[in-house]
Amino acid sequence: MSDRHFEIVIVGAGAAGLAAGLAFARDGYRTALIGPLDSPRDGRTVALLNGSVRFLEALGLWPAIANHAAPLETMRIIDDTGSLFRPPPVAFRASEIDLPAFGFNIENADFVEILAEAARSREGLTLIDGQASSHSGDSELAHVTLGDGGSIAGKLIVAADGRRSRLREEAGIEGRTWSYPQTAVTAILAHVRPHRETSTEFHTRHGPFTLVPLPGHRSSLVWVTSPEHASELSALHDAALALRIERQAQSVLGAMRIDGPRGSFPMTGMAVDRFTAARLALVGEAAHVFPPIGAQGLNLGLRDVAALRDAVIDAGDEGEDPGSSNALRRYQRGRDIDVRLRTAAVDGLNRTLLSGYLPLDFMRGAGLLGLATIGPLRRAVMREGVLPRMGTPRLMQAAV
Repeated sequence: MSDRHFEIVIVGAGAAGLAAGLAFARDGYRTALIGPLDSPRDGRTVALLNGSVRFLEALGLWPAIANHAAPLETMRIIDDTGSLFRPPPVAFRASEIDLPAFGFNIENADFVEILAEAARSREGLTLIDGQASSHSGDSELAHVTLGDGGSIAGKLIVAADGRRSRLREEAGIEGRTWSYPQTAVTAILAHVRPHRETSTEFHTRHGPFTLVPLPGHRSSLVWVTSPEHASELSALHDAALALRIERQAQSVLGAMRIDGPRGSFPMTGMAVDRFTAARLALVGEAAHVFPPIGAQGLNLGLRDVAALRDAVIDAGDEGEDPGSSNALRRYQRGRDIDVRLRTAAVDGLNRTLLSGYLPLDFMRGAGLLGLATIGPLRRAVMREGVLPRMGTPRLMQAAV
């Protein structure tokens, strides 16, 4: 396996890494993907927003994904903080912005398995079931050393190796991390009443409690709460936990039962000072981490991949290789504002929920009231949340 040469080498075989491998191989680049193809079932799901759906359609993956996903036609927010400035519930409907759905929700493990199956048969994509131990680069080429001592060379290395990215650290890219006094409890639920393709998010003083549709009378749960409360919930047996969830949800979906895996994860955040180094680009959680609010996490990672693909192709049109300084400059410029603005927005919303400071409660309540009553504002926010209009990668754009 020593000294094998590719145009693009991707480290990390999670959703972002697999999507990158499939995208670059689709466009004819000799691509290697390093990492084991597995995904644990832990109760987590991913809501693929409209731009991500378009991207996956372009990769030829959407029919397989759609069979396991439920549409999100309405997103409802209910203030359950007990604030003096409690606004009325707000419902965002995809039909208001001429979409059949904001996106589709699918179990994370199912999504990764579909990507992995496509990667196994994708021409031009070489899968290496190993671990990258180190990397180095120069003006002409970059090298990745594998755990078995072999070496892979490429013009561009894509670091998709997660929030604890070894490649990011080796490249000297600063990663500023922070934590929240919160833990997310996740589960897959079955319930008596239909969800009617509606995602319901209760804003509580400890964070959002969110029910997101899955196919049939099923939904996924993300319950962001205090670490102590999360520990208590995690210790409950399935029937007792289902009852607690039903009560917290104000019985909007009727009686519930646990219908899949459960999980629990501390809430953290991470931001980088730059997204590139010599012949290296960061994507996904190697580049940004923030709480599961507004379905932005993986969608932002897929936008990284689509934007990097555009930057590489544009540089190639000018006669430059995939890891050239010009390609990396294009990528840095395209991702900087998008990632920073969304990180700040999600972090800010989460912190206002945690605060009992009355002026912040008033501002948050006034904002939700404005969204409920001012149609043009609500539609503008919906469009920006689903897919930003500025700098949208080409494979995520609506067909004209």
